[in-house]
Amino acid sequence: MSYIKDYIKKNEPQMMEDLFSLLRIPSISAKPEHKDDIVTCANRWAELLLAAGVDEAVVMPTKGNPIVYAEKIVDPNASTVLVYAHYDVMPAEPLELWKSEPFEPEIRDGKIWGRGADDDKGQGFIQLKAFEYLVKEGTLKNNVKFIIEGEEEIGSPSLEEFCNEHKELLKADVILVSDTSMLGAEMPSLTTGLRGLAYWEIEVTGPNRDLHSGHFGGAVANPINVLCGMMSQVIDEDGRITIPGFYDDVEEVPAAEREMIAHIPFDEEKYKAAIDVDALAGEKGYNTIERNSCRPSFDICGIWGGYMGEGSKTVLPSKAFAKVSTRLVPHQQHEIISQLFVDYVKAVAPKSVKVKVTPMHGGEGYVCPISLPAYQAAEKGFEAAFGKKPLAVRRGGSIPIISTFEKVLGIKTVLMGFGLESDAIHSPNENFSLDIFRKGIEAVVVFHEEFANI
Repeated sequence: MSYIKDYIKKNEPQMMEDLFSLLRIPSISAKPEHKDDIVTCANRWAELLLAAGVDEAVVMPTKGNPIVYAEKIVDPNASTVLVYAHYDVMPAEPLELWKSEPFEPEIRDGKIWGRGADDDKGQGFIQLKAFEYLVKEGTLKNNVKFIIEGEEEIGSPSLEEFCNEHKELLKADVILVSDTSMLGAEMPSLTTGLRGLAYWEIEVTGPNRDLHSGHFGGAVANPINVLCGMMSQVIDEDGRITIPGFYDDVEEVPAAEREMIAHIPFDEEKYKAAIDVDALAGEKGYNTIERNSCRPSFDICGIWGGYMGEGSKTVLPSKAFAKVSTRLVPHQQHEIISQLFVDYVKAVAPKSVKVKVTPMHGGEGYVCPISLPAYQAAEKGFEAAFGKKPLAVRRGGSIPIISTFEKVLGIKTVLMGFGLESDAIHSPNENFSLDIFRKGIEAVVVFHEEFANI
């Protein structure tokens, strides 16, 4: 590995200059006023890919933000790796909480600071520089394609259609993604599973206007009371979701994997202390790691209605609202779950109110078998770079496009992420460890070397 370390050390000043050129672009997909920045960032990625040694790099239009596609074909008969990343970032607000300007990246305390430093410009850049090393050293033995999108932070609304239209262009043997995290800097891990998602907004309407709670209270249904009552029934005393049919497609985690999960170092007292709670809650029969990674969950994400101003106002509100979501496990289809929830709410709603349930976005879960040869190549990459075999872990979050790749392109994805919880992605003071950045490049280089020999 010393030869890779030497290359990184020699070229790191230029690497940082190139990465900072991306981090300075406020490519915020959630804000229409940054449309020009989105295009600028896509073009900059194309320039960097060409400089790294791809045969071609093009910025391709979609109904939304453009997608950058690039490829290096070393042998038409060789295996092909499709690298996915995203160049859009989350908004930086609240700006007053940043210790440095979010789009003026800097290095301090051994870390890169700035919006996108980890998610996903920094991690995507690891893939770019590992590829560049292999090209310049003449040791790249497999073909590499890149697809870098600009809408991941808003749910990738254009990517599925793009994949359907360009199946032949995106043809590959495996997809490689660096957009996930590890258990710790000294505890490398590979993500083997992600949960899916279904999301709804609920509107409950009672009387045709807000009423005086003294004149009408006890005689007219209060929409907030009704909404709270309906939502309180969704989870039973054992922590199970009561929606009929909800668990029909839930696959039990294999005993062998549960045994692996049991060996993941986990300090429950430290976990509780970090979020300042006295006790944990969840589905009976499962431990905390299983509950937040490979079992479904249901949460009220927001609830409002009535008077919320200063002081008091005795009002029986006309309306109540809630935003709710469920995290799904592999094999649960979000469209089916979405309809089951709509049917459930309508069934339990009393006649004293009118209820409207609006399905929002959703996506499927994903599992990468640890027996997959490409997963084992990633495992060897981590072991070479970090000095220990990575743990296989499922994560509770969602990247819906990963299941879409499998559905549309028929390709498995290896989630070779290098982030840490302390990187503060989506939050003020996002950062990325320089040490892990370097080790990430080493790990990806070894992945390609191992994968080419499969």
